Amino acid sequence: MKFFNRSIQPQIEAKLFKGKAIIIYGPRQVGKTVLCKTLLKQQENSIYLNCDEPDIEKALTEKTSTALKQYIGKKNFVIIDEAQRVKNIGITLKLLIDNYPEMQVIATGSSSFELANEISEPLTGRAFEFQLFPLSLEEMSQEMSRIEIHRNLNNFLRFGSYPEMVANDFENAKESSTLLAQNYLYKDILKFENLKSPELLEKILQALALQIGNEVSYTELASLLSVNKITIEKYIDLLEKSFVIFRLNPFSRNLRKELGKMKKIYFYDLGIRNSLIQNFNTMELRNDTGNLFENFCISERIKYNVYNGESPNIYFWRTYDKKEIDFIEEQGGKLAGFKFKWKKDRFKKPDEFLKTYANSSIELINQENYLDWLVGK
Repeated sequence: MKFFNRSIQPQIEAKLFKGKAIIIYGPRQVGKTVLCKTLLKQQENSIYLNCDEPDIEKALTEKTSTALKQYIGKKNFVIIDEAQRVKNIGITLKLLIDNYPEMQVIATGSSSFELANEISEPLTGRAFEFQLFPLSLEEMSQEMSRIEIHRNLNNFLRFGSYPEMVANDFENAKESSTLLAQNYLYKDILKFENLKSPELLEKILQALALQIGNEVSYTELASLLSVNKITIEKYIDLLEKSFVIFRLNPFSRNLRKELGKMKKIYFYDLGIRNSLIQNFNTMELRNDTGNLFENFCISERIKYNVYNGESPNIYFWRTYDKKEIDFIEEQGGKLAGFKFKWKKDRFKKPDEFLKTYANSSIELINQENYLDWLVGK
Protein backbone atom coordinates (compact mmCIF):
# COMPACT_ATOMS: atom_id res chain seq x y z
CA MET A 1 0.00 0.00 0.00
CA LYS A 2 1.43 3.35 -1.05
CA PHE A 3 1.68 6.38 1.22
CA PHE A 4 1.71 9.87 -0.26
CA ASN A 5 3.04 13.01 1.38
CA ARG A 6 0.60 15.88 0.96
CA SER A 7 1.70 19.08 -0.73
CA ILE A 8 0.21 21.35 1.93
CA GLN A 9 2.04 19.67 4.84
CA PRO A 10 5.22 21.81 4.64
CA GLN A 11 3.06 24.90 4.11
CA ILE A 12 1.13 24.11 7.29
CA GLU A 13 4.31 23.36 9.22
CA ALA A 14 5.65 26.79 8.27
CA LYS A 15 2.59 28.43 9.86
CA LEU A 16 2.66 26.56 13.19
CA PHE A 17 2.79 28.54 16.43
CA LYS A 18 2.31 31.91 14.74
CA GLY A 19 -0.53 32.88 17.07
CA LYS A 20 -3.25 31.84 14.61
CA ALA A 21 -5.53 28.88 14.10
CA ILE A 22 -5.06 26.66 11.07
CA ILE A 23 -8.16 25.54 9.18
CA ILE A 24 -8.01 22.59 6.77
CA TYR A 25 -11.00 22.16 4.46
CA GLY A 26 -11.73 19.12 2.35
CA PRO A 27 -14.31 16.37 1.80
CA ARG A 28 -14.42 13.21 3.87
CA GLN A 29 -11.89 10.49 3.06
CA VAL A 30 -9.60 12.97 1.33
CA GLY A 31 -6.85 12.52 3.92
CA LYS A 32 -7.38 15.31 6.48
CA THR A 33 -7.21 13.00 9.49
CA VAL A 34 -4.11 11.19 8.22
CA LEU A 35 -2.42 14.54 7.61
CA CYS A 36 -3.36 15.80 11.08
CA LYS A 37 -2.09 12.65 12.78
CA THR A 38 1.17 12.98 10.84
CA LEU A 39 1.54 16.51 12.24
CA LEU A 40 0.54 15.22 15.66
CA LYS A 41 3.46 12.77 15.74
CA GLN A 42 5.88 15.70 15.49
CA GLN A 43 4.55 17.29 18.68
CA GLU A 44 5.09 15.92 22.19
CA ASN A 45 2.42 17.87 24.07
CA SER A 46 -0.58 17.25 21.82
CA ILE A 47 -4.21 16.12 21.79
CA TYR A 48 -6.52 14.89 19.03
CA LEU A 49 -10.25 15.63 19.34
CA ASN A 50 -12.67 13.99 16.91
CA CYS A 51 -15.97 15.87 16.85
CA ASP A 52 -17.75 12.90 15.31
CA GLU A 53 -17.69 11.65 18.91
CA PRO A 54 -20.78 13.11 20.70
CA ASP A 55 -19.02 13.64 24.04
CA ILE A 56 -16.19 15.61 22.42
CA GLU A 57 -18.64 17.68 20.38
CA LYS A 58 -20.54 18.49 23.59
CA ALA A 59 -17.37 19.37 25.49
CA LEU A 60 -16.43 22.00 22.88
CA THR A 61 -19.89 23.48 22.36
CA GLU A 62 -20.63 26.94 23.81
CA LYS A 63 -18.09 26.74 26.64
CA THR A 64 -16.11 29.48 28.36
CA SER A 65 -12.39 29.80 27.76
CA THR A 66 -11.77 28.48 31.28
CA ALA A 67 -13.90 25.39 30.68
CA LEU A 68 -12.15 24.77 27.33
CA LYS A 69 -8.74 25.04 28.96
CA GLN A 70 -9.74 22.61 31.71
CA TYR A 71 -10.87 20.11 29.09
CA ILE A 72 -7.75 20.43 26.95
CA GLY A 73 -5.41 20.55 29.94
CA LYS A 74 -1.77 21.46 29.45
CA LYS A 75 -1.66 20.40 25.80
CA ASN A 76 -0.34 23.12 23.50
CA PHE A 77 -0.99 21.38 20.16
CA VAL A 78 -4.69 20.74 19.62
CA ILE A 79 -6.34 19.14 16.60
CA ILE A 80 -10.12 19.45 16.32
CA ASP A 81 -11.24 17.09 13.56
CA GLU A 82 -14.64 17.54 11.81
CA ALA A 83 -14.96 20.83 13.66
CA GLN A 84 -18.05 21.88 11.70
CA ARG A 85 -20.07 19.59 13.96
CA VAL A 86 -19.54 21.94 16.92
CA LYS A 87 -22.18 24.67 17.15
CA ASN A 88 -20.56 28.10 16.90
CA ILE A 89 -17.13 26.54 16.45
CA GLY A 90 -15.81 29.96 15.43
CA ILE A 91 -16.42 31.34 18.91
CA THR A 92 -14.74 28.30 20.47
CA LEU A 93 -11.65 28.74 18.30
CA LYS A 94 -11.55 32.50 18.93
CA LEU A 95 -11.60 31.98 22.69
CA LEU A 96 -8.70 29.53 22.51
CA ILE A 97 -6.60 31.75 20.23
CA ASP A 98 -7.19 34.98 22.15
CA ASN A 99 -6.73 33.54 25.64
CA TYR A 100 -4.01 30.96 25.01
CA PRO A 101 -1.71 32.33 22.29
CA GLU A 102 0.93 29.72 23.09
CA MET A 103 -1.50 27.02 21.95
CA GLN A 104 -1.62 25.87 18.31
CA VAL A 105 -5.11 24.86 17.21
CA ILE A 106 -5.76 23.02 13.94
CA ALA A 107 -9.40 22.57 12.93
CA THR A 108 -10.59 20.47 10.01
CA GLY A 109 -13.94 20.48 8.26
CA SER A 110 -15.47 18.29 5.60
CA SER A 111 -17.56 21.21 4.43
CA SER A 112 -16.75 24.81 3.81
CA PHE A 113 -20.29 26.02 4.53
CA GLU A 114 -20.94 25.40 8.23
CA LEU A 115 -17.34 25.83 9.25
CA ALA A 116 -16.64 28.80 7.00
CA ASN A 117 -19.88 30.60 7.82
CA GLU A 118 -19.40 30.10 11.55
CA ILE A 119 -15.79 31.22 11.70
CA SER A 120 -15.69 33.97 9.09
CA GLU A 121 -16.56 36.73 11.55
CA PRO A 122 -15.01 35.49 14.83
CA LEU A 123 -11.70 34.44 13.27
CA THR A 124 -11.09 37.44 11.03
CA GLY A 125 -7.29 37.81 10.92
CA ARG A 126 -6.87 34.89 13.31
CA ALA A 127 -6.57 31.89 10.97
CA PHE A 128 -4.58 30.43 8.10
CA GLU A 129 -6.77 28.44 5.70
CA PHE A 130 -5.78 25.46 3.57
CA GLN A 131 -7.72 23.21 1.22
CA LEU A 132 -7.02 19.50 0.77
CA PHE A 133 -8.16 17.81 -2.43
CA PRO A 134 -8.11 14.20 -3.59
CA LEU A 135 -4.55 13.23 -4.50
CA SER A 136 -2.95 15.41 -7.16
CA LEU A 137 -0.67 14.12 -9.88
CA GLU A 138 2.08 16.21 -8.35
CA GLU A 139 1.67 14.34 -5.05
CA MET A 140 1.56 10.97 -6.80
CA SER A 141 4.75 11.78 -8.67
CA GLN A 142 6.66 11.52 -5.37
CA GLU A 143 6.02 7.78 -5.27
CA MET A 144 5.12 6.93 -8.87
CA SER A 145 7.11 7.40 -12.06
CA ARG A 146 5.61 9.29 -14.99
CA ILE A 147 5.27 6.00 -16.82
CA GLU A 148 3.28 4.54 -13.92
CA ILE A 149 1.09 7.64 -13.65
CA HIS A 150 0.32 7.58 -17.36
CA ARG A 151 -0.48 3.86 -17.23
CA ASN A 152 -3.08 4.71 -14.59
CA LEU A 153 -4.66 7.58 -16.53
CA ASN A 154 -7.65 5.41 -17.48
CA ASN A 155 -8.10 4.53 -13.80
CA PHE A 156 -8.05 8.21 -12.80
CA LEU A 157 -10.71 8.96 -15.41
CA ARG A 158 -12.86 6.02 -14.25
CA PHE A 159 -12.36 5.91 -10.47
CA GLY A 160 -10.89 9.27 -9.47
CA SER A 161 -7.95 9.88 -7.16
CA TYR A 162 -9.08 9.58 -3.56
CA PRO A 163 -6.09 8.38 -1.49
CA GLU A 164 -7.65 4.99 -0.72
CA MET A 165 -8.16 4.28 -4.43
CA VAL A 166 -4.65 5.14 -5.51
CA ALA A 167 -2.90 3.63 -2.48
CA ASN A 168 -4.61 0.29 -3.10
CA ASP A 169 -3.89 0.33 -6.84
CA PHE A 170 -7.62 0.68 -7.58
CA GLU A 171 -8.53 -2.68 -6.08
CA ASN A 172 -12.32 -2.85 -5.59
CA ALA A 173 -12.43 0.70 -6.98
CA LYS A 174 -15.96 0.50 -8.37
CA GLU A 175 -17.44 -0.55 -5.04
CA SER A 176 -15.34 1.98 -3.13
CA SER A 177 -16.39 4.86 -5.41
CA THR A 178 -20.06 3.98 -5.10
CA LEU A 179 -19.84 3.63 -1.30
CA LEU A 180 -18.01 6.95 -0.98
CA ALA A 181 -20.61 8.76 -3.07
CA GLN A 182 -23.52 7.28 -1.14
CA ASN A 183 -22.05 7.87 2.31
CA TYR A 184 -20.85 11.39 1.62
CA LEU A 185 -23.28 12.84 -0.90
CA TYR A 186 -26.53 11.45 0.43
CA LYS A 187 -25.87 11.32 4.16
CA ASP A 188 -23.61 14.24 5.01
CA ILE A 189 -24.83 16.87 2.59
CA LEU A 190 -28.51 16.45 3.34
CA LYS A 191 -27.86 17.33 6.99
CA PHE A 192 -27.04 20.89 6.05
CA GLU A 193 -29.69 23.57 5.73
CA ASN A 194 -32.31 20.90 6.50
CA LEU A 195 -32.51 19.59 2.95
CA LYS A 196 -35.29 17.07 2.84
CA SER A 197 -35.14 15.67 -0.68
CA PRO A 198 -32.39 13.13 -1.37
CA GLU A 199 -34.20 12.24 -4.59
CA LEU A 200 -33.90 15.81 -5.90
CA LEU A 201 -30.25 16.01 -4.86
CA GLU A 202 -29.53 12.78 -6.71
CA LYS A 203 -31.37 13.94 -9.82
CA ILE A 204 -29.49 17.25 -9.88
CA LEU A 205 -26.17 15.47 -9.48
CA GLN A 206 -26.98 13.00 -12.23
CA ALA A 207 -28.01 15.82 -14.56
CA LEU A 208 -24.77 17.68 -13.83
CA ALA A 209 -22.74 14.49 -14.28
CA LEU A 210 -24.14 14.13 -17.78
CA GLN A 211 -23.29 17.74 -18.68
CA ILE A 212 -19.60 18.04 -17.79
CA GLY A 213 -17.84 20.05 -20.47
CA ASN A 214 -21.08 21.75 -21.54
CA GLU A 215 -22.80 24.94 -20.43
CA VAL A 216 -25.41 24.38 -17.75
CA SER A 217 -28.69 26.25 -17.79
CA TYR A 218 -30.27 26.49 -14.33
CA THR A 219 -33.57 27.35 -16.00
CA GLU A 220 -33.50 24.18 -18.10
CA LEU A 221 -32.52 22.10 -15.07
CA ALA A 222 -35.40 23.56 -13.09
CA SER A 223 -37.83 22.76 -15.89
CA LEU A 224 -36.46 19.24 -16.31
CA LEU A 225 -36.79 18.46 -12.60
CA SER A 226 -40.04 20.40 -12.01
CA VAL A 227 -38.63 22.73 -9.37
CA ASN A 228 -37.93 26.45 -9.36
CA LYS A 229 -34.65 28.01 -10.42
CA ILE A 230 -33.86 29.24 -6.90
CA THR A 231 -33.96 25.65 -5.61
CA ILE A 232 -31.50 24.57 -8.32
CA GLU A 233 -29.17 27.47 -7.42
CA LYS A 234 -29.36 26.55 -3.72
CA TYR A 235 -28.46 22.91 -4.30
CA ILE A 236 -25.63 23.71 -6.72
CA ASP A 237 -24.20 26.27 -4.29
CA LEU A 238 -24.34 23.67 -1.52
CA LEU A 239 -22.61 21.07 -3.71
CA GLU A 240 -19.85 23.54 -4.52
CA LYS A 241 -19.34 24.43 -0.87
CA SER A 242 -19.08 20.74 -0.02
CA PHE A 243 -16.27 20.17 -2.55
CA VAL A 244 -18.29 17.96 -4.89
CA ILE A 245 -18.38 20.32 -7.89
CA PHE A 246 -16.87 23.58 -9.05
CA ARG A 247 -18.04 26.16 -11.57
CA LEU A 248 -16.31 27.92 -14.45
CA ASN A 249 -17.64 31.29 -15.52
CA PRO A 250 -17.59 32.37 -19.17
CA PHE A 251 -14.95 34.88 -20.28
CA SER A 252 -16.76 37.70 -22.07
CA ARG A 253 -15.46 41.22 -22.54
CA ASN A 254 -15.15 42.57 -26.05
CA LEU A 255 -16.81 40.45 -28.71
CA ARG A 256 -20.56 40.51 -29.32
CA LYS A 257 -20.50 36.86 -30.28
CA GLU A 258 -19.13 35.73 -26.91
CA LEU A 259 -21.40 33.69 -24.65
CA GLY A 260 -21.63 35.44 -21.31
CA LYS A 261 -24.26 33.86 -19.07
CA MET A 262 -24.27 30.09 -18.64
CA LYS A 263 -21.60 28.41 -16.53
CA LYS A 264 -19.80 25.09 -16.92
CA ILE A 265 -19.80 22.70 -13.96
CA TYR A 266 -17.18 20.04 -13.27
CA PHE A 267 -16.56 17.45 -10.54
CA TYR A 268 -13.53 17.53 -8.26
CA ASP A 269 -13.37 13.74 -8.49
CA LEU A 270 -14.38 11.64 -11.47
CA GLY A 271 -14.97 8.52 -9.38
CA ILE A 272 -17.80 10.41 -7.67
CA ARG A 273 -19.11 11.59 -11.04
CA ASN A 274 -19.06 8.14 -12.63
CA SER A 275 -20.71 6.53 -9.62
CA LEU A 276 -23.66 8.90 -10.02
CA ILE A 277 -24.41 7.54 -13.49
CA GLN A 278 -23.03 4.06 -12.69
CA ASN A 279 -20.68 4.09 -15.65
CA PHE A 280 -17.20 2.77 -14.91
CA ASN A 281 -16.55 1.49 -18.43
CA THR A 282 -13.08 1.69 -19.93
CA MET A 283 -12.32 4.52 -22.34
CA GLU A 284 -12.81 2.53 -25.53
CA LEU A 285 -16.39 1.72 -24.50
CA ARG A 286 -17.40 5.28 -23.65
CA ASN A 287 -18.71 8.26 -25.60
CA ASP A 288 -17.73 10.80 -22.93
CA THR A 289 -13.96 10.22 -22.87
CA GLY A 290 -13.17 13.72 -24.14
CA ASN A 291 -15.35 15.28 -21.44
CA LEU A 292 -13.71 13.14 -18.76
CA PHE A 293 -10.23 14.17 -19.92
CA GLU A 294 -11.27 17.84 -19.91
CA ASN A 295 -12.72 17.56 -16.38
CA PHE A 296 -9.64 15.69 -15.19
CA CYS A 297 -7.18 18.25 -16.56
CA ILE A 298 -9.06 21.25 -15.18
CA SER A 299 -9.52 19.78 -11.70
CA GLU A 300 -5.85 18.74 -11.59
CA ARG A 301 -4.79 22.21 -12.71
CA ILE A 302 -6.81 23.75 -9.87
CA LYS A 303 -5.00 21.49 -7.39
CA TYR A 304 -1.65 22.38 -8.94
CA ASN A 305 -2.32 26.12 -8.71
CA VAL A 306 -3.61 26.01 -5.13
CA TYR A 307 -0.73 23.87 -3.87
CA ASN A 308 1.84 26.05 -5.63
CA GLY A 309 0.44 29.33 -4.35
CA GLU A 310 -1.01 30.47 -7.68
CA SER A 311 -4.45 32.05 -7.87
CA PRO A 312 -5.32 32.95 -11.46
CA ASN A 313 -8.83 33.89 -12.47
CA ILE A 314 -10.22 30.92 -14.40
CA TYR A 315 -12.81 30.83 -17.18
CA PHE A 316 -13.92 29.15 -20.38
CA TRP A 317 -14.60 30.95 -23.68
CA ARG A 318 -17.20 30.16 -26.30
CA THR A 319 -18.93 32.10 -29.07
CA TYR A 320 -22.38 31.74 -30.62
CA ASP A 321 -20.75 30.33 -33.76
CA LYS A 322 -19.19 27.59 -31.59
CA LYS A 323 -15.58 28.69 -31.43
CA GLU A 324 -14.28 27.73 -28.01
CA ILE A 325 -11.44 27.53 -25.53
CA ASP A 326 -11.97 24.99 -22.75
CA PHE A 327 -10.01 26.71 -20.01
CA ILE A 328 -8.48 30.16 -19.52
CA GLU A 329 -6.14 31.40 -16.81
CA GLU A 330 -5.90 35.16 -16.34
CA GLN A 331 -2.90 36.31 -14.35
CA GLY A 332 -0.41 39.13 -14.53
CA GLY A 333 -2.21 40.86 -17.39
CA LYS A 334 -2.01 37.75 -19.58
CA LEU A 335 -4.61 35.30 -20.84
CA ALA A 336 -3.47 31.69 -21.25
CA GLY A 337 -6.01 29.53 -23.04
CA PHE A 338 -6.04 25.71 -23.20
CA LYS A 339 -7.86 23.23 -25.39
CA PHE A 340 -8.11 19.58 -24.28
CA LYS A 341 -8.09 16.72 -26.78
CA TRP A 342 -7.96 13.04 -25.85
CA LYS A 343 -6.58 11.86 -29.19
CA LYS A 344 -5.99 14.75 -31.59
CA ASP A 345 -2.56 16.34 -31.85
CA ARG A 346 -3.76 19.57 -33.47
CA PHE A 347 -6.68 21.98 -33.55
CA LYS A 348 -7.49 25.30 -35.17
CA LYS A 349 -6.85 28.16 -32.78
CA PRO A 350 -9.61 30.82 -32.83
CA ASP A 351 -7.84 33.79 -34.39
CA GLU A 352 -10.44 36.29 -33.24
CA PHE A 353 -9.60 35.54 -29.59
CA LEU A 354 -5.87 36.02 -30.17
CA LYS A 355 -6.43 39.22 -32.17
CA THR A 356 -8.95 40.69 -29.74
CA TYR A 357 -7.02 40.06 -26.54
CA ALA A 358 -3.43 41.26 -26.38
CA ASN A 359 -0.95 39.11 -24.44
CA SER A 360 -3.05 36.00 -25.03
CA SER A 361 -2.01 32.48 -25.99
CA ILE A 362 -3.69 29.15 -26.68
CA GLU A 363 -2.13 25.72 -26.10
CA LEU A 364 -3.29 22.22 -26.91
CA ILE A 365 -3.24 19.77 -23.99
CA ASN A 366 -3.40 16.07 -24.87
CA GLN A 367 -1.99 12.74 -23.69
CA GLU A 368 1.45 13.73 -24.92
CA ASN A 369 1.94 16.81 -22.73
CA TYR A 370 -0.68 16.82 -19.93
CA LEU A 371 1.89 15.71 -17.33
CA ASP A 372 4.18 18.64 -18.18
CA TRP A 373 1.25 20.98 -17.60
CA LEU A 374 0.02 19.35 -14.40
CA VAL A 375 3.24 18.23 -12.74
CA GLY A 376 5.98 20.29 -14.38
CA LYS A 377 8.70 19.38 -16.81
